[in-house]
Amino acid sequence: MADTPGAPEPSLDEQIAAYQREYQDLDPQVEKVVSALSRLNRRMNVAYGRQTAELGINNAEWEVLKALVLAGDPYRMGPGDLAKRLGLTPAAMTHRIDRMVAEGLVTRERDENNRVRVIVGITEEGRAKWLEAMRMATVFEGDLLQDLSGEERHRLGEMLTRLLRRVEEAQPDAGGRLSDLD
Repeated sequence: MADTPGAPEPSLDEQIAAYQREYQDLDPQVEKVVSALSRLNRRMNVAYGRQTAELGINNAEWEVLKALVLAGDPYRMGPGDLAKRLGLTPAAMTHRIDRMVAEGLVTRERDENNRVRVIVGITEEGRAKWLEAMRMATVFEGDLLQDLSGEERHRLGEMLTRLLRRVEEAQPDAGGRLSDLD
């Protein structure tokens, strides 16, 4: 199970066995849940990245479009608010917005009520790409969960929400990134 280039990732059971060999106090049930969630998250991010790439945007741009849509009509936010929501530094957010303005995904305008303040808004093209990404994600997610009944989906959603709440309570500042990856 040595980490060699091109070698397949060990199964969860192999990974847990290796961890237990090195650290006897490991709870294999807990480790299986946490490792499965981690792998699922990583693989889903890759899948979403491939989908957004088909649309000519990347995951970082998708995050901005999503934040603007979540802000509600008229789909506008200040760059500082966007940076906080996405866990980015103002400099990283400015760089991302610059790129997205050049690509026609968002606009950057002065606030009519406060000429010092800048407002970022989603363009028709940006909204169209967001909608298409949502359509693609809906198909992918439906396929992902196809083997679960409606009740199982509901229970899984409830359980994952409880886990998320626990992490959010213990780590309230962990919504963003540990460092800028942009």
